[in-house]
Amino acid sequence: MSYCIIGAGMAGLAAARRALEAGGQVTIFERMDQIGGTWIYTDEVGVDRYGLPVHTSMYRGLRTNLPKEVMGYPDFPVPTQSASYIGSEDILSFLRLYADRYQLKRHIKFEHHVVQVHPTEGGNRWLVEVQHLAQHQKQQYIFDFLFICNGHYHTPNVPELTGSDAFRGQQLHSHDYRCAEHYKDKAVLVIGAGPSGMDIALELAKTASRVTISHHMDRLTFPFPANLSQQTDVALLTETGARFTNGVQESFDVVLYCTGFRYSFPFLGADCGIQVRENYVQPLYKHCININHPTMAFIGLPFYVCAAQMMDLQVRFCMQYFTGKQCLPSANDMLRDTEQEMKDRLSRGYKTRHAHMMGPEQGRYYDDLARTGNIETIAPVMTSLHNESSQRFVDDLIHFREDVFAIVDDERFVYVSE
Repeated sequence: MSYCIIGAGMAGLAAARRALEAGGQVTIFERMDQIGGTWIYTDEVGVDRYGLPVHTSMYRGLRTNLPKEVMGYPDFPVPTQSASYIGSEDILSFLRLYADRYQLKRHIKFEHHVVQVHPTEGGNRWLVEVQHLAQHQKQQYIFDFLFICNGHYHTPNVPELTGSDAFRGQQLHSHDYRCAEHYKDKAVLVIGAGPSGMDIALELAKTASRVTISHHMDRLTFPFPANLSQQTDVALLTETGARFTNGVQESFDVVLYCTGFRYSFPFLGADCGIQVRENYVQPLYKHCININHPTMAFIGLPFYVCAAQMMDLQVRFCMQYFTGKQCLPSANDMLRDTEQEMKDRLSRGYKTRHAHMMGPEQGRYYDDLARTGNIETIAPVMTSLHNESSQRFVDDLIHFREDVFAIVDDERFVYVSE
């Protein structure tokens, strides 16, 4: 059986390894000239040398906001080093080690941009049109199965704010943020207090004259640097700054949107049967298998998860069905399962845009995949350490990266130091 994998990042490498183990013929199309996906750093912003939107959102000096102990694959951990929170270049090196260990590079077509995907006549196979960027040539391929592994940190979600056209300063999304030095002695408004927003705001405070972080969460109580303050949501932008919903007005040189990303699959034709509404990719069985065309799977959509662990689990789940070891339920049964899960989420206060958000839900999701697919689940220690470290981020943003953890066994971890 032939497998097409779109993307050679963390998800694509996991998919390739497992498909090869099953004896499949594997082709990975990767737009960049190297593996790593979102973990690749480049100074480029906007469009690349081929006129395509820059894919990566990596910024200089980024350190992981999760401990490396939960960031490896189930049987291939991140190499040992003294720190738990490591630099992006260390994760990139880890992915290269993984690719070398399973001899994946020979299956990757670098600088190949997937232009469009359609089901073949009859709907059982996939027609994939690809552009070889360096040679300016388009080619078509046909595959039996398709893994979509293009990530979800590449297409900015920018809110529509009243007055955004009037503001005379610089506006950008965190996707185009690269280093704090560019904002030396400037007044910067950071919109959004998620992991990236908080991390970038603290970095900016080292060089900017002042930084204001605007958000609608409960007021953050940990100690901020003297030049970093917080405000309510932005009511509107003015020519010189912003007015907040509490009536306070401030002037700014830069507005930086740390407002997340949108799932985007511009290469999928409408006949692929996938829609994205309010950042909910549907209809998918167990967040991965395309119910309308169940030889297509998406790997890595859920967020606030142990990413590599979950991606490997999702691939193993899909391969149970792709190899015929298990049979999928009927389309109607899969739809009912998906609709029931979403109904449960909404009843617990989640919004549609949270459809793929896991966090505290992640252990339940992993166990459901494992039970349904009759495969081994993720070690419970991964979920408990992920949840613990996420709480530490909330409780002590300034110092949480000083924590060092060690995995004791499948159930337990310990703090080595605090």
